Amino acid sequence: MNEYLESIRKRDPAAKSILGIILTYPGVKAVFMHKITRFFHLAGFELIARIISQVTRFFTGVEIHPGAKIGKNLFIDHGMGVVIGETSEIGDNVTIYHAVTLGGSSPSIDSERQRHEKRHPTIGDDVVIGSGAQIIGPIKVGTCARIAANAVVVKDVPDNATMVGIPAKAIKLENKGNFRPYGVDDKVKDEQ
Repeated sequence: MNEYLESIRKRDPAAKSILGIILTYPGVKAVFMHKITRFFHLAGFELIARIISQVTRFFTGVEIHPGAKIGKNLFIDHGMGVVIGETSEIGDNVTIYHAVTLGGSSPSIDSERQRHEKRHPTIGDDVVIGSGAQIIGPIKVGTCARIAANAVVVKDVPDNATMVGIPAKAIKLENKGNFRPYGVDDKVKDEQ
């Protein structure tokens, strides 16, 4: 728990204290409650897991399906409007800003077949996803990728890429782990 809270303090200049993070960060509460819902989900108590996740959503504004797999040190900053779908997989040290969706692209037909398919994205380690970004479908976002605010990603993203636009396109392919919360800076050149 200390490693997790310290990782947030390092990524957020507004984080003044560990106690402040625990008491006032809805993303921290959502991630903690996801651990509980995930336990019930894996134990086969799907309804209990879903009820707890919906109560958590009511209090935090963050909806994480109990089936989602989350690595260590996920930081959901601000949180309001974040949706993480059932078959999403999130790597370690990922930062997600508000109003982000890790969603499915399947139509609402033949639901029985779709229950057993991967429908949501897989996010690599050390990824930053800017506010309002939509990552849709069973695609992969590579390690150290940056997804700019309001980008709509519908295709695989290579490691170290910066993605912007609708649909998102790579404008930079050389992130070396630098932290740019919204994916862009004044040195970005269009490479396409």
